[in-house]
Amino acid sequence: MTEETVREALKDCYDPEVPCNIVDLGLVYTVAVAVDTEAPGAGIRGVPARHKVGIGLTLTSKGCPAHTQIIAQIEGRLSAFQEISQTEVELVWEPAWSPSRISVEGRKLLGID
Repeated sequence: MTEETVREALKDCYDPEVPCNIVDLGLVYTVAVAVDTEAPGAGIRGVPARHKVGIGLTLTSKGCPAHTQIIAQIEGRLSAFQEISQTEVELVWEPAWSPSRISVEGRKLLGID
């Protein structure tokens, strides 16, 4: 399990108010992946490692009413991976989100530039 794999999976998650995924919208600030040494079967030969995933997520505004929906989407999407034992999403407000965080692909999807 890698940060890249997680970020790619999160491209299936959308802010319900914006027709762009949360990665290309620039809402995902950090992704941390670590082996979960306390997962069932950890340390047993032949049992694949499971991972804890931490997501640092911001929103387009502090009062965004969709935060519970977005977090539920993230948790649901990552629960599809057998390799992930736990997902924790932390809302981060610094630095504040701005449209400059939108990726080139996101700008194309939104018709910006």
